[in-house]
Formats: sequence, structure tokens, C-alpha cells
Amino acid sequence: MMVHIPNVLTPEQVARCRDVMMKAEWVDGNVTAGHQSRKVKYNLQLPEESEVAQELGAMVHKALYRAPLFMSAVLPQQVFPPLFNRYDAGMTFGAHVDNAIRSHPQQPIRIRTDVSATLFISAPEDYDGGELVVEDTYGSHEVKLPAGDLIVYPATSLHNVTPITRGSRIASFFWTQSLIRDVTKRALLFDLDMSIIRLTRDHPDHPSLVTLTACYHNLLRQWSET
Repeated sequence: MMVHIPNVLTPEQVARCRDVMMKAEWVDGNVTAGHQSRKVKYNLQLPEESEVAQELGAMVHKALYRAPLFMSAVLPQQVFPPLFNRYDAGMTFGAHVDNAIRSHPQQPIRIRTDVSATLFISAPEDYDGGELVVEDTYGSHEVKLPAGDLIVYPATSLHNVTPITRGSRIASFFWTQSLIRDVTKRALLFDLDMSIIRLTRDHPDHPSLVTLTACYHNLLRQWSET
């Protein structure tokens, strides 16, 4: 289940990210790569322990919990501290699957990566190439979103970033351990929640709303892992 979540960051927050990143020191992105990913990963990254990464990561983390669509689609139990990467001309990230377990070098955090996420900070007109390509049952899906928009998708997905041919692509990336481990169950709950929201908007007094809402919460109660 891929979900596009618009306007996670405001234009002012995007501008703050860009301003801070212009002055920051970047390191080889392989500092967080797994054994297989290291063979195909060619990008730059803000050091996890840097003040810049911690400031911007806290901003992104707070923004996520103010985004109702993120909460509904992901049902987060724990969000890994957001990281930040940059792809300049010629850089790319070949096909890979994200590590199943993620630990933080400076914090006592260890999560199961159920959902992967990319938050675009560069505007699409600022660079050529750099599409996130996610493979699923229905084929390949290319993603290149406006600055401040987020894409979430199952961490089990094979995915890659196409080579940059002009400009620079800057983004935040992170993983979430969901309350609902199974992607099929998570998708069912998301569809049910979206239907309840639409029904509430179009027919606020419909008698089925109470029953549907009860079904949603009882399924969440039955399936959730806390």
C-alpha cells in the first residue's frame, strides 16, 4: 500500500531545511547502509548525531503526528528518528530492500521496519532524474513529489532511486514500526477509516457510522501489537 501524504511540511519548514542544509557538512551515505545496500548506494547524508540532523529530524517528527493521513495509513507505534540524504548529479541508489530491524547509534531505539517513507524537500523542478521507484504486485511506480510531500510504502518493497542528471535531490527518509504488522490488515483498516471519514462528511447523521466506527476500533484492538 503506497500512500501520498501532501503538505507534511509547510513552505516555511521546507525553506528552513534548505537553509540549514546549505551550510551543513554531508558524509557518505553508506554510513547507514546494510551489507547489500552498500554495493548500490551512492549518495550523501547528514550525520545522524549532528545538531542539524537532530533539529530537522525533530521538526519532521512533530509534523508527522500533525498529519492525519499519516496516522491513518501507518498507525505508528514508533517512528525512527528521520534521516536526511542528498543526491547530486551522477548519484543513485540501486534496487534494494530496507533492513528489517533498525537501531540508532546514539539512542536506545530498535524498531521493526514495517513502513518506509520518503519526505521530499527539493522541489521536482530543481533536479532531473532522482525518481523513487517502488516495485509491487502491480509493477513499478515512479514517485517524484512536491517539496513537503511524503510517500509511505511497505518496507518489504524492492525500490531504487534513479540517477540524478541535473541539480540535487534532498529528502528525509525514515521507517515506522506500525501497530499493525501485516500490510494487508493495515490496508483494510486504512480503507475502512477513509470510508468512515467520507461518510461522516457526506452523511453526518447516517446510522451506519456508529457500527462502522465500532468495527474499525474492534479490528484495531484485535490486530494491534503494543
